[in-house]
Formats: sequence, structure tokens, C-alpha cells
Amino acid sequence: MNSTNTAFDVNLALEEYEKSLLVYDLGQVAKTTQERDDLIAKAKEEYVKATEQKDLTPEQLKDAAAVKKAKINAIKAEYNPLIKSAKQELALTKKRAKILVSAKKAEYEAWEKAGLDLATTESKVENLNDDSFKEELVNDNVLLSVRHLKQYFTSGYGANKMRTKAVHDISFDIHKGEVFGLVGESGCGKTTTGRSLIRLYDITSGNVYYKGHRISGGTRWNEKEIKWNKIRAKQKINNLKLKCKEELSDAETTDEDVTQARFEQIKNHYQKQIDAIQFELDEVVRIQKTKIKLIKFDNANVEKKLLNEIQMIFQDPSDSLDPRMTVEDTIQEGLKIQGMTNKGENSKKVSNVLNKVGLLPEYASRYQHEFSGGQRQRIGIARAVVMNPEFLICDEPVSALDVSIRAQIINLLSDLRDEMGLTLLFIAHDLSLVKYFCDRIAVMYFGKIVELATSDELFAHPLHPYTKSLISAIPKPDPISEKARERIVYNPAEAHNYSEEGQPELVEILPGHWVLANEKELAEYNKEIKQLDKLAAAKKDADEVTEAKDAE
Repeated sequence: MNSTNTAFDVNLALEEYEKSLLVYDLGQVAKTTQERDDLIAKAKEEYVKATEQKDLTPEQLKDAAAVKKAKINAIKAEYNPLIKSAKQELALTKKRAKILVSAKKAEYEAWEKAGLDLATTESKVENLNDDSFKEELVNDNVLLSVRHLKQYFTSGYGANKMRTKAVHDISFDIHKGEVFGLVGESGCGKTTTGRSLIRLYDITSGNVYYKGHRISGGTRWNEKEIKWNKIRAKQKINNLKLKCKEELSDAETTDEDVTQARFEQIKNHYQKQIDAIQFELDEVVRIQKTKIKLIKFDNANVEKKLLNEIQMIFQDPSDSLDPRMTVEDTIQEGLKIQGMTNKGENSKKVSNVLNKVGLLPEYASRYQHEFSGGQRQRIGIARAVVMNPEFLICDEPVSALDVSIRAQIINLLSDLRDEMGLTLLFIAHDLSLVKYFCDRIAVMYFGKIVELATSDELFAHPLHPYTKSLISAIPKPDPISEKARERIVYNPAEAHNYSEEGQPELVEILPGHWVLANEKELAEYNKEIKQLDKLAAAKKDADEVTEAKDAE
């Protein structure tokens, strides 16, 4: 045992650690309660001052008391829900703290067993609380952050069991107020990504953060980390035991005392290495198990208010609307689930939201089969907007509509964005539409993001072969140029040679422009960017010359 550990009070250290985890939420409860009490005290003082005047009639005293009571009730109506919410958050923080304190205690026990200094050894448990809330995301104005999202589906049993990797390790951030486009061919994982974000699926691995809070997490990566670390540690220990056995057989001498001493030396040497591997394995297992507990805890205790702020417009309005429910019942359903049972207020909200999406309030009593496709999509938008969301997932909202109706729906979404301050994830397969409507675009292929950039940057420097393929598929309004348009077909087997040249990674090749590539491809893409810039500059000069001639 380390001699300095005798003076270290583990229980006191655990108490201090638990207090540090609770200090913010305790402060929020105390601060909100104090604000309420100060305002109530101020209202009472105003009443006392008002009633200190002489010659007040009983009616005036009664009116002053009624004013005081009304003020106090208004203050309580405003602050009591805030205090209740803060106390609920504190209760959750206490439960989360128990998981972390238990892990911290196990960490101290492992350190003491290994003879490490409890006071100075760096803790890995103390960083785990940051996984549940990322303050840096709030500071960077990131509304939704996706970190290493994986969504797998299994089918079959036993030897016939198959795993489909619908979404495989994608990451992106969506800032408050922006429209983020997600494009790709059918079956590439766009809709699965949207459904995973809104928790219609339990994600396999990775984390989803909304306003800094983890609202969804998967444990597969953590479970695999435990599994493979155990396998690697077992192999290392077996190799060390084999080496130890070989050295012991080589160390035999005729002198029995010398042989015994040498045996002990060799055994101690290899046992120290085995103990170090075992200590490292135990630490990894302990940390990953704690992470799994925290992920499961966060998944089970997400604040409903946060989830209510995320709504989704589905691809096919006919399938997403219940044919046995009226428009009013359809739109009110979410309100009723959230406990808003006042029929009069709900009907008023339905009328207002129908007006907002360009439908008449009289349509509330009709059924979905009485509407056209564009009107049904407006009802789907109304159902999402009535919940007063901050983040809206639009899953190909115009793909089933004709061109004239598409423009109306896009303009409606644009108006709602400006009016309500919405942030949008816009899923589509039409790059020309996404270019017009979105601030940034992520291109998906086969469950992965292959390129991510602003709209202008993506069209100025399309680098990945699949992005070029999508852009080449955009129809042109001029029949002559449309006839001459060259269609680029993307074939991964021909476009890449990752088996020999190395696996690709999502790399930032230009500020804000990310592309999936290996080192060789990056060098080629950098050359391509220079060529595209030269062509753009030459075209600009030519246009200026033409404009000058026309002006003459």
C-alpha cells in the first residue's frame, strides 16, 4: 500500500465529489426559489405601504388586498413550474450522481489495490459526467449534434441471422436557425437517420445531443470495447505466460538455490506485466460499464419538454394520417398526449394552425380522403407545427407532390421558418431543390456521409464522385443543353481502390467542406479544387467581357 494513502479519506473525497456534481442544480433551485420569494415580499411591502395611508375606506382596503393577492398568485404561477422543473432536474442529477460516485469508489479501490497514490492519480470517472451534457455545444449555438450515429437492423435467427447497417458512423452538427439538407438516393439511410433522431428507433451506437443534452444513445460500441479489450488482454497474458514458461525451463541449473532464486525473479517479472495488463483491462471494463449505465439512464430520463420541441413531417401524408380521424382529431392528438385537454383552447389552436399552413378552419371536421396530396401534406405540417417545435425534421415532404405544389410547400416551410424561428433538417434526393432551400448539405451514400459543405461550396467544388453523379442527374430547363447533358454513373468499385490505397476518413479539405477520402484521393481533390477555381475565374472574366461589349 502507498504510504500517502493512509492519510487520504476516501469517504470525504466521495462526499466532495458528489457535492460537485449537484452544485449547479442545487444553485438553480435556490436561485429560482429566492427570486420568487423576493418578488412576493416586494408585493407584500407594496400592500403595506398602500394601506398605511389614512382615511382608506373598507372598499379601498379590500381592493388593495385583492391586488396583492393577484400579484402573489401571478408570481407563483410563473415561478412554481420553474421551481418544480428545477427540483425534478435535481432529482435526476442525484440519481446520475449515484452511478458516478459508485464508479468513483470502485476506482479508488482499484488504485489502492494497485498501490497508486489516491490523491494524485488522474481520474477517468470524473470526465464521464460531461457525456450527458455538452456545454460547448450550447456555447457554439449548436441546436442538434449527432456523434458517430450507427443504426443497425437484424433479421433471421441463428446461422441465418443478418445485420443490415442502415446508418454507419455519421456525425454532423445543426446550428440554431439553419436549414440542414440531407441528400442521397433511395435506401441510403436518410429517413432512418431522421427517425433515429426523433427516437422512433433505439439507436445502435453513438449519441444524439439536443440543446447540449443527450436525448439518445447507443451502447454497442461500449459493449464491443469491453469484448475486444478482454480478448486482446487474454492473448497478451497467454503470451506472457508462455514466455515465462520458456524462460523458466532455460534457467534451470545444477545449483538448486540459484535456480529457485532465478525462478522467483522471472515469475515476479512476468507477474508484474500481467498485473499491469489486468489493471488496464479492469479500468476499461469499469469505465465502459459506467458509460453504458449512464447512456441507459439518459435514454430513460430524457426531459419530455426537449422531445416535444422536435417534430417530424413524414414522407407520405396518406400513410401518416389516420383515415378514421378527422383533421381536428389528427392535429389535436399530440396536444392531448401532452396533457392539454381543454377542448376550447385545442380547437382554437387547430384553427390558427390551419390558417398558418394555408387551409380553411372549416376543414377541421373533414377526413383525409377528402383532400388532395398537397392539402394532406399541409395537414401533416400543421400536426407538427401545432406542438410549437424548435427543430423540425422534414422527411422528403415534397417527393410525392407535383412540381407546382412542391413550390407551395417549400414556400410554406420557408415562411414558417422565418415566422417561428425554426431549425430544419430537410431530407430529399433532389439536389437542385436542396440547393435552393438549405444552408448546408450533407450527401449520404450507403449509410455514410461522403461530403458535407455549404450549398454554394458544394456546387462550386463537388469533389466526391457520388456528389458529381447526383449533380449530373439534375435536369436542365433548356432542351438543347438537357440533350447534351452528360450523366455521370457512380460505381464505387471503379472510383475507389481502398483495399490497396488505405481506408477513407471524413476530412475537412476546405473550411467547412468535408469529404470522405484517403490520402491519395485528398491530393487529387486538392488539384481538382485549383482547376475548378481557374475555370470559375476564366468564366467570370469572359462574362465581364461580354457584359462590357453589350454595354457598348
